[in-house]
Amino acid sequence: MKQNRIFTPKTLAAALSSVVALTILGFSNHSFAAGKLEKEDLKFGFIKLTDMAPLAVAAEKGFFEEEGLFVQLEAQANWKVVMDRVVNGELDGSHMLAPAPLGSSIGYGTKADIVTAFSMGFNGSAITVSNDIWKQMKANVPMEGGKPVHPIKADALKPVVDKFKAEGKPFNMAMTFPPGSHNIKLRYWLAAGGINPGFYAPPQDTSGQINAEALLAVTPPPQMPATLESGTIFGYCVGEPWNQQAVFKGIGVPVITDEELWKDTPEKVFGVTQAWAEKYPNTYLAVTKALIRASMWLDAENNKNRKEAIEMLSQKQYVGADVEVLAASMNGTFEYEKGDKRSLPDFNTFFRHGASYPSYSSAVWYLTQLRRWGMINEYKPDNWYLETAKKVYRPDIYLAAAKELVAEGKAKAEDFPADTGIKPSQNFFIDKIPFDANKPNDYLAKFTIGLKGKQTVSGGKIVD
Repeated sequence: MKQNRIFTPKTLAAALSSVVALTILGFSNHSFAAGKLEKEDLKFGFIKLTDMAPLAVAAEKGFFEEEGLFVQLEAQANWKVVMDRVVNGELDGSHMLAPAPLGSSIGYGTKADIVTAFSMGFNGSAITVSNDIWKQMKANVPMEGGKPVHPIKADALKPVVDKFKAEGKPFNMAMTFPPGSHNIKLRYWLAAGGINPGFYAPPQDTSGQINAEALLAVTPPPQMPATLESGTIFGYCVGEPWNQQAVFKGIGVPVITDEELWKDTPEKVFGVTQAWAEKYPNTYLAVTKALIRASMWLDAENNKNRKEAIEMLSQKQYVGADVEVLAASMNGTFEYEKGDKRSLPDFNTFFRHGASYPSYSSAVWYLTQLRRWGMINEYKPDNWYLETAKKVYRPDIYLAAAKELVAEGKAKAEDFPADTGIKPSQNFFIDKIPFDANKPNDYLAKFTIGLKGKQTVSGGKIVD
């Protein structure tokens, strides 16, 4: 999703002023001027995925320290643990799935007020299937020059799922967290191919498997390849390096990346509780500055720093995967079937195209998908979506950090997107259904599979 305009120093300040004027939450009376840090010693969480890179880079390259921060990074077991530990204060903040703070804000799972002023990047995930399922799918995939034509749609998987259904066998797949990007992307891909991934009906039914043709369950990211190899699941959606790991181990084939599913997909964010952000505003601004600098470093000069970043991430305390596995996707390429390596320059994007900016449009899109699958099991008017997005996504803080970096000569004003509101209608999706964040209910009405209008899920079925 390329941005339409760029800032000059004058328009950066103007945009910042307009966003600050709009915000109604904790920072509305804060001047954003550099001030004494309220808290210097911090502990941040992450999951072992390549898109935690801005945190590792900010620590290893000294960006946190230059902002006066002493940060401990700690790997977490799974996304639920991440959310719980941020909410209870054991972590000051964490790498999070982009829609997770939105899920918390609406009370899906743990009700909590979490905010984000920084997107960890675009893309970085894929959908992988077992070798046996790929062999069955491949017969339905168009070929060109002896290789599959990409993007591969779930249309090719549907006959396989239908065969399982006819034989009375469950078709099991895995994702990482219910109100998470991998769940939503996997559901989007399946539904676009005519496969129903099932509905939620909270609080009574949180399985997400009501009326499902493909049964989606939670598996922690690092465990995905082993779970696939065991035969417990037939496919999964997860971030890197766990798709490329399946290729290197020879146990599965990534069939589509999220960059092909929806170009420039916001994948992760850095989240803190609203109470923490209000208590430590200067600290939060300093954290955001350091993370922006890290994202800039990761994308600088046509990815010149990626080799160093890959070696950094390969360390046990970060991702702990082999350099070769990490390089397979972080160097602008992606390997599908073993030996079928293709150019995918924007698969891991951390700063360019506005990848680090917390966009309201992205938040609204994720909210539409939570509604589509019943995690929001009641009708919401159009204005509710943007109002909810503004409670969680905080571009005002991001722009304040950007302004300071420009003033300090650490960034250029034109580096930052002038996207302080809703983006124009987008049509970068695999099913070619255009998304207009101003009209979320019209958007939901266009899907064949999914809740729309005043529909709810009750008693195991969709009720109009």
